[in-house]
Amino acid sequence: MSNTNTPTPHNAAKFGDIAETVIMAGDPLRAKFMAENFLENPVLFNNVRGMLGYTGTYKGKPLSVMGHGMGMASVGIYTYELYNFYGVNTIIRVGSAGSINNDLHVGDLVIAMGCCTNSNYYKQYELPGMFAPIASFELVRGAVDTCEKLGYRFKVGNVVTSDVFYHENPHNDKWMSMGVLAVEMEIAALYMNAAHAGKRALGILTISDHLLTGEVTTAEERQNTFTKMMDVAFSLV
Repeated sequence: MSNTNTPTPHNAAKFGDIAETVIMAGDPLRAKFMAENFLENPVLFNNVRGMLGYTGTYKGKPLSVMGHGMGMASVGIYTYELYNFYGVNTIIRVGSAGSINNDLHVGDLVIAMGCCTNSNYYKQYELPGMFAPIASFELVRGAVDTCEKLGYRFKVGNVVTSDVFYHENPHNDKWMSMGVLAVEMEIAALYMNAAHAGKRALGILTISDHLLTGEVTTAEERQNTFTKMMDVAFSLV
């Protein structure tokens, strides 16, 4: 069944070019890395604005990987189109985050069960209150099982999606006091788009820096060496 909404202004793929499950990363070069190192016979379906997307197979099952850019506005566009125009059922975001937890260090994983945000993204739904974005429980459970099986260091819990990277007053101590584990910039929009479309979503994060201790990684390390979260994401296919 074709979809007259595709291709879109942001995605050159036609309906049917993208698998029902998509693993996404903010950096399109990370999507390229996943296509080259995890997929069998990957085919490029999108290069509009340099936002690379590939479809291939993983252990014989159709699977797509794609970039989603930085921030809620960008991920909001790409994931909305995937869910509503391309028949995608499951989106798993793999990305980096800054730790605000004393027991989470560079290289550790966070499985984002829930997500706070300082964004007004939820106001478009005109709900009679605030909305609490959460992950698909089946995906959370599967990710936990994989982390335990592989012996990866991880925590499950709440993260905060910020609209601002260079924040004048981040108040990380306030988020920390409520048990929030890490700061990132996309998951809240992904989870809200999934909820509105009746689809599944999960965010799996690698700690790239520690906002309390000053631990950091390089851009190259973030692009090419954060493979544990990919192992977990691909295990859910």
